[in-house]
Amino acid sequence: MLTIKNLLHQYRTGLTTVRRRLTELYRAASEAPAGIWISLIPEAQLEQYLARLERLSPDSLPLYGIPFAVKDNIDLAGLPTTAACPAYAYTPERSARVVELLVEAGAVPLGKTNMDQFATGLVGVRSPYGVTPNRLAPGYVAGGSSSGSAAALTHGLCSFSLGTDTAGSGRIPAAFNELVGVKPSRGLLSTRGVVPACRTLDCVSLFALTLEDAEILLEVTAKFDPEDAYSRAAPKVNFLPRRWKFGVPRDEELEFFGNRAYRDAFSRAVRRMEAAGGKRVTIDFAPFLAAARLLYEGPWVFERYAAVGGFIESHPGAALPVIETIITPGHTPHPSEVFRGMYRLQECKAKADAELAKVDLLLTPTAGTIYRIGEVEADPIRLNSNLGYYTNYMNLLDYAALAIPAARAGKLPFGVTLVGRAFDDGRLLEAARRFRLAEPYTVAVCGAHLAGMPLHSELEELGARFLGSAETAPRYRMYALEKGSVPKPALLRTEKDGTSFYVELYELSENAFARFAARIPPPLGLGMLELRDGSRVPGFIGEAVAAGCGRDISGFADWRAYIRTCTKSEWKADSHAETNAV
Repeated sequence: MLTIKNLLHQYRTGLTTVRRRLTELYRAASEAPAGIWISLIPEAQLEQYLARLERLSPDSLPLYGIPFAVKDNIDLAGLPTTAACPAYAYTPERSARVVELLVEAGAVPLGKTNMDQFATGLVGVRSPYGVTPNRLAPGYVAGGSSSGSAAALTHGLCSFSLGTDTAGSGRIPAAFNELVGVKPSRGLLSTRGVVPACRTLDCVSLFALTLEDAEILLEVTAKFDPEDAYSRAAPKVNFLPRRWKFGVPRDEELEFFGNRAYRDAFSRAVRRMEAAGGKRVTIDFAPFLAAARLLYEGPWVFERYAAVGGFIESHPGAALPVIETIITPGHTPHPSEVFRGMYRLQECKAKADAELAKVDLLLTPTAGTIYRIGEVEADPIRLNSNLGYYTNYMNLLDYAALAIPAARAGKLPFGVTLVGRAFDDGRLLEAARRFRLAEPYTVAVCGAHLAGMPLHSELEELGARFLGSAETAPRYRMYALEKGSVPKPALLRTEKDGTSFYVELYELSENAFARFAARIPPPLGLGMLELRDGSRVPGFIGEAVAAGCGRDISGFADWRAYIRTCTKSEWKADSHAETNAV
């Protein structure tokens, strides 16, 4: 894994050299799927970075030889900045301030990544350079507008990347690519050298593989920039109190656009945050949603015009039609509407701040659903708008956010966002670490722990939550082990004559899972059980000796079906007489 910690360890212990590793990654980047990169740095420029680092010790810089990618609306000296519009391209002589800080710390930029044109979109399909592929969910959007920056990480081409986030452009791709996405407080990272979308709202965002990497990157890049009029110095880190609360929108304000798997995934995330030590508080999400609508329904859409509208009008056909429609609306309101929008925003912020004051942070889905590429292409504006339901308000209200992966929604990536006040960035990282440590465990049971069976009460005592029933892949045989007070089955994987078996899936806390696993008697144990849908979960399996001491009952395909053929005296026993049978 190309984490900062791992790569630095390899350099410092001599497992590899910066030249060897970066040359390999540069070659991989040049062979990467279309839609990720817009341009790579010339090899001569890469050589300059390598030559500089080879004169230094790997211990001398916090990001020594760490490769990264740069969204193509952020300047990298010597490479064209296109903002995904070829006619707009210019070649800067100086890198953006954030890039300068990273390079000074030893990081090496490999190139510029694809994006929704002029950072207008949350989907990753609005680019003349192609649709960015979603490696984790082929056929689905990768998220935008920082699509290529996220994809470069999931394709193993770099250790971190830079994006921008005005309306969710850094958080949505993080969720759809299972990455950590830092949407910092406004002004915490300099936006000098960034093509503006809405200059008063824009943030440079960070994509990282781990929370630890995100913390390192934030420490390097969060520097006051006197050359950026919107730069703000960070106050002292505001840590979580000993007893902390997190806010969740009311049920009627949660929106998943018909995606039940996403709804269920968020419910699990809420329980996980409670397991992490937070107290759940329901808050009124209405003022946050009202502020979000102002981003495109209020005067702020004309701030996008202030950035690139003149270019679009003077270069007919240079922008994609959907981008031109959004940035150059046909109706121009009276200038007084700008002030009315500001008044309305202030009203929303007063109410939202009051709700946020009830808790230490908010927890929301990062996105309410994910769409297939074809769906977005058929209905580009409405579906794009749906993806911004939980993101569009953030910079208008001057909040910090951290997008992190959560348990998948079926087979699809899913993430949540932690929301805090301006400069609560450190607090959000702390809460995310607690959330990560509270990761639940899933276990598949196929025998005496099934609902209605003698040992099911053990799961109830451990606080297990039923997730649903499933079937194993047709690669197992089942053997009945009838010695002892409670009969139990043993599943053995086989390469031929395999059968599918009924299982039930339960969710346990880390502590409960450890207690459960510790009491499993031989010849049984826990291993990775393959389900019919191709996913793998911890489940009961048997040692090879079980085939010799048990009866093959594979024809039943369900332990309960076998038990029904036995007399009660053969199986009914005190569930506490023998601990932990399957």
